[in-house]
Amino acid sequence: MAEKIAKTGIKRDNDLMYYIKGGDVWATPRKKPGQPKGKAAKVAAAGVEMDYSKFLYYLDSDGDVARQARQVGGSKRKKSAGKSAPKKAAKKPAAKKPAAKKAAAKKSSGGKKGAKKGKKR
Repeated sequence: MAEKIAKTGIKRDNDLMYYIKGGDVWATPRKKPGQPKGKAAKVAAAGVEMDYSKFLYYLDSDGDVARQARQVGGSKRKKSAGKSAPKKAAKKPAAKKPAAKKAAAKKSSGGKKGAKKGKKR
């Protein structure tokens, strides 16, 4: 669960993206097509001591600086008992008989569709 570190009461703007850097709150304009890249600006000096190895810091919905414990190394989740139904044994399909071989087609000695074997004169 997240805990509030500093109360800043910043009114959030949808055109800005907020982040915590060096213990202070910074905002940068969101990228929009056809517009030049905007510059980041310090919004508030929160003066928060930060421990990056244990916590993630962010600006919450109330406009205050909050932190949440990191899940380092992709921590394992508990397996929930009884959620999934037991798997049924799969039935093997009946063995198929090998397909009968077709008789080889007879070669024709001529005809309209066949190529002419004679020499042209």
